[in-house]
Amino acid sequence: MLKEDIKTLFDSFNSKRILIIGDVMLDLYLNGKVERISPEAPVPIVAVGNRFARLGGAANVAQNIKALGAEPVLCSIIGDDSKSHDFFNLLKEHGMPGNGIVKSKERRTTTKYRIIGNNAQMLRVDDEDTFNLTDNEYQALCEKIDTILYRERIDGIILQDYNKGVLTEKLIRRTIAVANEKNIPVGVDPKKNNFLAYENCTLFKPNLKELKEGINFDFPTDTIDGILLGVNELQDRLNCRFVMNTLSERGVLIQEMVNGKKNHYHIPAHLRKIADVSGAGDTVLGVAMLCLVNNLDPYHIAAISNLAGGLVCEEIGAVPINKERLLKETEKIQ
Repeated sequence: MLKEDIKTLFDSFNSKRILIIGDVMLDLYLNGKVERISPEAPVPIVAVGNRFARLGGAANVAQNIKALGAEPVLCSIIGDDSKSHDFFNLLKEHGMPGNGIVKSKERRTTTKYRIIGNNAQMLRVDDEDTFNLTDNEYQALCEKIDTILYRERIDGIILQDYNKGVLTEKLIRRTIAVANEKNIPVGVDPKKNNFLAYENCTLFKPNLKELKEGINFDFPTDTIDGILLGVNELQDRLNCRFVMNTLSERGVLIQEMVNGKKNHYHIPAHLRKIADVSGAGDTVLGVAMLCLVNNLDPYHIAAISNLAGGLVCEEIGAVPINKERLLKETEKIQ
């Protein structure tokens, strides 16, 4: 891509609207110094210096979409509790509407507490419910999704699964069927529970562990050719156009299938000073989907999203991508 083409691509993000459906959460951080061990138990004492809260899960995907200039439309279920007020306040603070969020008395708002000492995560505490949507919750969420899909312009859909119960097999299949009927591409960040329920999606983004566990098919992982055996098996089962397999320090592998013909690219990782990998997958899928809805080729979809994932790993906590920095870094590697 020429430099002017990259700039045009990034400018075109501003006109896109992406619907994000999945598990949202509240990330709460206690950050401080560790200088001694507790006399009560062999554990470090963190002297808290500051506290901060961030949007997590599918809400972090929405933050990334907004940071790139596009308009995120977020749909999910949270509790009808005190943490839901914190969640809505954060949405408002980041300039994102909450009209697609259902409050339910049947579950808690997923909250993750992270204790950070000397710039390293010491402990995480999860306060959550992980059961599947109840019938009432399913109906309420479907009504929100239908209102958006049938009354508003949506350029792409992201299904962001964290196994917290929002993306049930029934909701997954229903959403993909409606999307295909309306010719809206669907990108997926899966988890194990409903791994093979995403048939006929557009882009499927597992990591290597998820790929191995999800298809229950033995393949070697020490070479790209070996990993491709697993990717081929998955792509044939799901009938999806793209499989984008994130490989951690080995980068990203993407394969496109059109009319049964497959073409793949492997993009190595960029050397980074990694501070925290949390939220990197959210960034990768958000960038990939905006590239996809702008009809970018598979190599550049993977290359730009791989670069974005590496950039956010340099920050502590789940943070959205910086669009200007990503633009400059993308121009450098072309």
